[in-house]
Amino acid sequence: MTIVSTPDAPAAIGPYSQAVIHGGVVYCSGQIALDPASGLIVGADVASQTEQVLTNLAAVLCAAGSDLSLVLKTNVFLRDMADFAEMNAVYARRFGEARPARATVAVLGLPRDVRVEIDCVAAVIPSR
Repeated sequence: MTIVSTPDAPAAIGPYSQAVIHGGVVYCSGQIALDPASGLIVGADVASQTEQVLTNLAAVLCAAGSDLSLVLKTNVFLRDMADFAEMNAVYARRFGEARPARATVAVLGLPRDVRVEIDCVAAVIPSR
């Protein structure tokens, strides 16, 4: 197992890693809308928060030798299912033609009271 860590995404704030690689697959921990430099939440609405979440995930994936086009599965956690359409519009734009499997659920609460958290599983290209 290889631990992945990058300063281009928020540091883990507990006993976990930003991601781990095993068997050519990267397992990314959930990301919220934190600016990696300041540690502050980016945006108040779900669209801007989703944008930052996916930027953070992309940074972790890059550090692991992967990218959003290689994502196999995501889990999206929304504070309010009424935010689904806004989140989905940003998600669709950022993933482009890639269409990973996905689960989206509403949860009672998220860290720092953000509106969205996303984790993912992606392939790692051995030559990267």
